[in-house]
Amino acid sequence: MVLSACVERASPDESGPAVTRQPEPGEAYFANIRQLTFGGQNAEAYFAPDGTKLIFQRAEGDGTCDQQYVINVDGSGMRQVSNGLGRTTCGYFYDGGKRIVYSSTLHAGDACPQPPDMSQGYVWGLYDFDVYTSASDGSDLRKIFGTPGYDAEATLSPDGTRIVFTSTRDGDLEIYTMNVDGSDVRRLTYSVGYDGGPFFSHDGTMIVYRASHLDSPEAVADYQALLAQNMVRPSRMEIWVMNADGTDRRQVTNLGGANFAPFFLPDNRRIIFSTNHHNPRERNFDLYLVNLDGSGLTRVTTHGDFDGFPMFSPDGKQLVFASNRFGAVPGETNIFVADWVER
Repeated sequence: MVLSACVERASPDESGPAVTRQPEPGEAYFANIRQLTFGGQNAEAYFAPDGTKLIFQRAEGDGTCDQQYVINVDGSGMRQVSNGLGRTTCGYFYDGGKRIVYSSTLHAGDACPQPPDMSQGYVWGLYDFDVYTSASDGSDLRKIFGTPGYDAEATLSPDGTRIVFTSTRDGDLEIYTMNVDGSDVRRLTYSVGYDGGPFFSHDGTMIVYRASHLDSPEAVADYQALLAQNMVRPSRMEIWVMNADGTDRRQVTNLGGANFAPFFLPDNRRIIFSTNHHNPRERNFDLYLVNLDGSGLTRVTTHGDFDGFPMFSPDGKQLVFASNRFGAVPGETNIFVADWVER
């Protein structure tokens, strides 16, 4: 019943104009919210350089794997751009919007990989992703980087010359950069624990990321035991920043809970991110702002379920994010774009 309801509401060939939604009480940074997707699980939507399109990942029902889609910012023209094999994640435009980069398990087989074992609590699977690039319509698919294990979370520098990504290539979850052809790989982080989800600042001088740096031998042992099974427990993460070359790494938040999906505001002095620090035992994630020095924590969303994966449009006037709001079924995640009202 749930699957048929999702597919009936919107399939990739039936996407249409966006639907205008009202902000929740207290969402003063938002105006003119538009819902772009309807049904399934949709997340990690990121703007093209000209601001007219978004790339995002979508799974259409239980048991299906995320694939990459492109959609116009008015909600029209949704089309799948990955080839439907394996699982994909973390799509991003580059080369002026002519090409995309994303990670896929297709080299490991056509089938959707098995999900992680949740008997050990809430964990994320570290699938055998490699980094691929293609034309923005999905043609000319090439693998540009891969090691045994997890190579994912790739995003681009503003000048389009460097990819920043997360990898287990050295036995831990660390952040690296490389050229867009996969050459000149440089490691930026060195702490035991999960360093990932990196994005460049708009001027290319800094990188913001999430990190779970472990404070006890027991935490390290749990982390490494899960890592050996290609899993990670994401329940404790904070926001960090560093220079683009990996120097001057510094912690921004100290909130507790899971703080992730950070992105710089256009002024490069503030960060927007998703957090459940107000109640780490629940799935109610909201978007918050924070200054680079950790001051000025300000709530952006007030919806009672999940809001995450924020990104500003190239002109800084719009924010795209994923949310459970207005879902046809519980847990449904869709893509929304809002006009940003600076306060």
